[in-house]
Amino acid sequence: MMDNLRTAANNVVLKIILALIILSFVLTGVGDYLIGGSGDYAAKVNGQEITRAQLEQAVQNERNRQQEALGENFSILAGNDGYMQQLRKQALSQLIDETLLDQYADKLGLNISDEQIKQAIFEVPAFQTNNRFDNEKYLDQVRRLGVTPDMYAQMLRKQLTSQQLIRGFGNTAFLLPQEIDNLVKLAAQDRVVRLATLDIAGKAKAQTVADDEVQSYYEQNKGRFIAPEEFKVSYIMLDAASIMDSVKVDDAAISDFYEQNKNDYSQPERKKFSVIQVKDESDAKSVLEALKQGGDFATLAKDKSTDVISRRNGGDLGWMDENSMIDELKQVKLTEKGQISDAIKSSVGYLIVRLDDVQPQQVKPLSEVRADIAEKVKHEKAQDEFYALQQKVSEAASNDNESLASAEEAAGAKATQTDWFTREQVPAALNFQPVTQAIFNGALLGENGSAGNNSDVINVDGDRAFVLRIADHKAESTRPLDQVRNEIVDLLKRQKAEQQVRADAEKILAELKQGKDDALKAAGLSFAPAKTISSISQGDATTEAIFAMPHPEKDKPSYAMTQDQAGNVVLVALDSVTPHPLNEQQKEQFANQIQQSSLGSMFDSLLASLRNEAKIKLGNAAQEQQ
Repeated sequence: MMDNLRTAANNVVLKIILALIILSFVLTGVGDYLIGGSGDYAAKVNGQEITRAQLEQAVQNERNRQQEALGENFSILAGNDGYMQQLRKQALSQLIDETLLDQYADKLGLNISDEQIKQAIFEVPAFQTNNRFDNEKYLDQVRRLGVTPDMYAQMLRKQLTSQQLIRGFGNTAFLLPQEIDNLVKLAAQDRVVRLATLDIAGKAKAQTVADDEVQSYYEQNKGRFIAPEEFKVSYIMLDAASIMDSVKVDDAAISDFYEQNKNDYSQPERKKFSVIQVKDESDAKSVLEALKQGGDFATLAKDKSTDVISRRNGGDLGWMDENSMIDELKQVKLTEKGQISDAIKSSVGYLIVRLDDVQPQQVKPLSEVRADIAEKVKHEKAQDEFYALQQKVSEAASNDNESLASAEEAAGAKATQTDWFTREQVPAALNFQPVTQAIFNGALLGENGSAGNNSDVINVDGDRAFVLRIADHKAESTRPLDQVRNEIVDLLKRQKAEQQVRADAEKILAELKQGKDDALKAAGLSFAPAKTISSISQGDATTEAIFAMPHPEKDKPSYAMTQDQAGNVVLVALDSVTPHPLNEQQKEQFANQIQQSSLGSMFDSLLASLRNEAKIKLGNAAQEQQ
């Protein structure tokens, strides 16, 4: 096999092909797979830092995911401070888990090579045009994600490593067929139940709460009534698109660009060569002598050449320009059609080369490329004006740091001021990571949280830029009692109602278990008509509790107490349990679910163990949000 490889490597055509391949990879634009860190951190996991920027990005990604899934309903959740704090905690917890898994994978010696990363990128359908990797599409899609190519490659490396780790677990976590059959029989059930609901909301209305109870609860739970930090921001947005619309391009500018960039609109000179490759100098001299005697070059190439590829075509190498020529062809310096070189020593033996044809450089006429050039000139001019405007506005904002008045004059536009917003509810117009980082990192605030400096120009996506100033600021504070009194009263009423209802339910449940069937009637309640619930359908917390109940004895129901989605207490009478019939396809699906559940349990146990053994330290970026 090695001999075959050596034979394939030792020919002039393969060298040309390799040169073209190497050139294409140089031009492909796929970056190095490195990513830097930042100073402030959210957590350290066994000494490895999770930065503030990583946490903010993770929170934003989860916000975007939930917003896309929930639509307009997400705004209701986003307005709940407790919910958003929990989202932040979950994002940090997920980052810690990912870091632990990365460290564990590294300990196991799992590793994803740069070549695997590159191949994975090439195979992403979103990065392809006509089933081939499209570098421009790749760069555009990655920019839309808000990350650099290097950051994307690093994310992909982590994902592939995790998949490798999970596959390893999947190969070790298996169940015997008999075990699966037994589990399917146990898990696929129908249960006939009757439910009686004890309404808490109704009971809560009848409760009373004293002022001292409200005051006491407020004092003991002030942490639940934190008003988050809020900002008002004034900003000027510079938009390259608006400049582009106003830019005019004349014929002189188009002509100048064409003259200065003719190489971009021309096909370089190309030459067509044929070659005869032989092992040593004596063979080369023999071929040259045959050519002098009138021998046909193509025939000699087929008979004598050791280059297995080109000899099939009579030595024809095809057309090539300066960039695709190997050094031996450049050094020969053939200039006239039909000219034949002397014997040339090379790394693959000796070459005799003939120049078959020459195609001069061809330049496209200006009329053919005018529209394309006009667009490029317009874009370049707009970019120059855009960056000049940024410089002008930046100087005005820094020279007059007390307001945005000078920056407004330089920009030719009035600043916009937002309403109050929190870190979790950034206005869409400012919701870009570089902008929010400038707002929230504290550099634009003065002493005691007062308005401070103007920002420098902040670029976003290359076509927009912002200069901003914090117009007003409210530090995190505890909401006063008069603002939260009604909230506390409702909460205490519900707590009292829950205690009463649970106590009543426990008493009724105890009597039912003793066989006192009239216990419900005495409490003014009754079981609803019986209904059948199947374990193979999706269920809520009530359904889970039902399938956790022990089987009833013969002709005697079993009883339990649980809660429904609204938090009401529910008494359950379980009358019967029967196997749920499954066809073969359903059995296979159910078995797969059991396998996945088993794998998930193993993975959860691994994470719990890794967390238990790890040294995890929360940083300022995490603690300040608690």
